[in-house]
Amino acid sequence: MRKVIFDLDVLRSFVTGMELGSFAKAADRLGRSTSAVSAQLKKLEEQAGTPIFRKAGRGLALTEAGETMLAYARRLLDLNDEAATAIHGGDLEGWVRLGLQEDFGETLLPEVLGRFARAHPKVRIEARVVRNAELVERVTSGKLDLALAWSDGFRTAHSERIAEVPMCWVGPAEGPIHWGATGGEPLPLASLEAPCLLRSIATKVLDRAGIGWRISFVSPSLGGLWAATAAGLGVTVRTPLGLPDKVRPLMAGEAGLPPLPKLDLVLHRAEAEVSPATERLASIMLQAVRQTVAAMPQGRVFADGPDYEVETA
Repeated sequence: MRKVIFDLDVLRSFVTGMELGSFAKAADRLGRSTSAVSAQLKKLEEQAGTPIFRKAGRGLALTEAGETMLAYARRLLDLNDEAATAIHGGDLEGWVRLGLQEDFGETLLPEVLGRFARAHPKVRIEARVVRNAELVERVTSGKLDLALAWSDGFRTAHSERIAEVPMCWVGPAEGPIHWGATGGEPLPLASLEAPCLLRSIATKVLDRAGIGWRISFVSPSLGGLWAATAAGLGVTVRTPLGLPDKVRPLMAGEAGLPPLPKLDLVLHRAEAEVSPATERLASIMLQAVRQTVAAMPQGRVFADGPDYEVETA
């Protein structure tokens, strides 16, 4: 079997096009002509030895081999960028105080911290996983340098809207949903302790739809919320990010539940000009978030300049 050495420039065009939802946008982002990017994609298929795209309406979607190629392309580019950063930024030192919403504590945080620590072992990171209100308070008071939080419409002085994530009703992974919204009984809701942004949104949506509800379980932590939902004590509302196996997002209209809006994700900085270590951590985190949201149906990612939407087949 011949040895294949993939071209990183080609892989970057491929990944950028998939994340932007358009290879024309990728060409513009990377400073290449559209024909040059098309030639790169043709080269990638030739190197792969199998089709990585298939027709999907007027556009293109990935084949199974293409999905595999995309996953490896992202890993190869991450490793390449990590190596470049380690070589040129190995002397980076300092202390960064990072805050994240609970949804990202077990999913995004390990990946981001792992990549950052390998490239910048001299930088000390203090990570705090707490609720939205506390994150914003800590950024505005200078107790955190960075915070990744859901938006309730309030913006700190140095905030950046980075993504829009669909909300979803969540129920137990196994067994039918017994709470019909038209059955006369109030819908049982499992919730985090107030104040809770997602709980407020859910109850307003139910009120507008004329669906009665009651709080059936309250937890101070996301772990307790998942346990109650998995046990069937009530439905809850979150986003698809970080859902454990014991719960599942409910399909649109399931149990008569109304559709939910999307939720903005915002990165808050304590200062307009942060330290090099803080800015580098922010860069790694933004890249990880955008990749995650871009792969999500209905996920919308905002980058420097105009926003763009990623449509997944």
